Amino acid sequence: MTDNGKLSQRNPDDPTRRKVVVVGASTAAAVGLGGAFAVNAVADERKGPGHGRRPEPPADCYQLTSETTEGPYYIDADKIRQDITEDRTGIPLTLALRVIDTETCRPVRNAAVDIWHCDAIGYYSGYEASSGGGGGGGPAPTGTPTDTPTGPPPGGGGGHQDPTDDKRYLRGTWRTDRHGHVTFKTVFPGWYRGRCVHVHVKVHVDGEWTDAGYEGGHTCHTGQFFFDEDSVIATTTLDPYVTNTTERTTLTEDTIYDQSGTQGGLLKLRYRKDDIAKGVLGSITVTVDSDATNDGEDGGGPAPSTSASPSASAS
Repeated sequence: MTDNGKLSQRNPDDPTRRKVVVVGASTAAAVGLGGAFAVNAVADERKGPGHGRRPEPPADCYQLTSETTEGPYYIDADKIRQDITEDRTGIPLTLALRVIDTETCRPVRNAAVDIWHCDAIGYYSGYEASSGGGGGGGPAPTGTPTDTPTGPPPGGGGGHQDPTDDKRYLRGTWRTDRHGHVTFKTVFPGWYRGRCVHVHVKVHVDGEWTDAGYEGGHTCHTGQFFFDEDSVIATTTLDPYVTNTTERTTLTEDTIYDQSGTQGGLLKLRYRKDDIAKGVLGSITVTVDSDATNDGEDGGGPAPSTSASPSASAS
């Protein structure tokens, strides 16, 4: 750990390129008023026959898949909180994640998990001047873009950009519990030109949780989570998504998602098919190599040091 409290830098000569396993966690009930269904869903995921917990699956049940880029809109001082919504409107989304070690298939406890994503009309906090928000009213997207985007996809490829504003909505960091579980409350993301609907994620291990936040350690996984087309299309007729007139890239057209299903980060989703506005629960299990370092940047660099937020709450 450096003197300024940042996480230690990756050795630029280290050839390690970590692989990550992502397998679908058991899905859960849709989020209702007060999130009661989501709470029950997470509880059910932790249970298994016999001893109240699902048995650990054998290591050979996992298939390895590559890391993905962090994109240009990562900020390394996110707030320590589970509810990252702030003032953003949209369909309630609960993300129920589990982090497991790739060597042992055992839960990774006390890891710091970052997530961040755009709002319903395509804007990233911290980057409203440069991210690809749509808006402007008009009809909902048809589900198929009319033009093929060119150049590196916004929020997917390309180098890191410095923030252009001090907003931090739809960003947050929280710790995994002793079962490797971590849950976030947010809204269903929107879309912007060149990328399908997605959520970014980083997992940090070997750091220390203090009253000030999370310090030290290293980033062992950088990835993205994706949403199936049926769920995305279901959002397009609802406010505020209906105001997003940006041409939409579908899941099969995306240049970051590798089309491998849950191994590539495709979330398991549960919601009322006749009323997605009630809320969505997405779940997935991510298996990481805790000893490796992968910060998602081509040029390496320091992993983040996060700071505590006044809005932090115990799970």
